Amino acid sequence: MGNIKENYDLMFTSYPDLVNIVQLKEMLGIGITLAYRLVKNKTIPALKVGREYKIPKRNIICYLTNQN
Repeated sequence: MGNIKENYDLMFTSYPDLVNIVQLKEMLGIGITLAYRLVKNKTIPALKVGREYKIPKRNIICYLTNQN
């Protein structure tokens, strides 16, 4: 499905480079519980900043295109 750079330029262009759990949920069209599960079990790598997760948009694209 192309390389990560091509996908990055095409997918989720209205979202910032770092998203939160709510944005991840919106991007994937999933529930909040599944969004937390994907991040907590490191299926989608994320950073924990304080009490909030920050998910690089690149990691979400890799997850969707099976490039992780």
